[in-house]
Amino acid sequence: MSSYAIISVGGKQYRVHEGERLLVDRLPHGEGKTFEPTVLLTGGGDGGPNLSPSATVTARVVADVKGEKIRIGKYRPKNGYKKHTGFRASLSQIQIESIGASKPRKTESAKAEAPVAAPERVKGMPAGYDELTVAEIKEQSTGWNRPMLEAALDYEQANAARKGALAALESALAAKEDD
Repeated sequence: MSSYAIISVGGKQYRVHEGERLLVDRLPHGEGKTFEPTVLLTGGGDGGPNLSPSATVTARVVADVKGEKIRIGKYRPKNGYKKHTGFRASLSQIQIESIGASKPRKTESAKAEAPVAAPERVKGMPAGYDELTVAEIKEQSTGWNRPMLEAALDYEQANAARKGALAALESALAAKEDD
């Protein structure tokens, strides 16, 4: 007995076997890309069905295709009104590459090895700048001198990239240039 899986792709469920090709609603993945759909159930091969979330299914997008044309006609009797339109669904053809490989488990030691690096503090930045909100930056930036504004702008561009803070700092710098 061959193994099978029930997967969910695009809000619909499919029963698939390894090597099988099927048409599903258009996927955001490009042609040739592999992805792992949500696995709902695996079975076959070793016995009964397995509701294990640790199993994975790997699929590859073979092609993006259009479905068969569906003809739609409207007609009103005794008026001579006839209207014809059509519809073709956007579909992706996928191929199931593997079923049943278990997902690698994340260990706590791997998480501990990669601590998040704190953003580097730029010299000349105002005290407590890291904790300021965008509104507070906008209010306080008018009282800062040019080197403080440039240092804060460098910090924002390198680390936080908050649009409101960048706009406030740039406008404060422009105001300093006008003075």
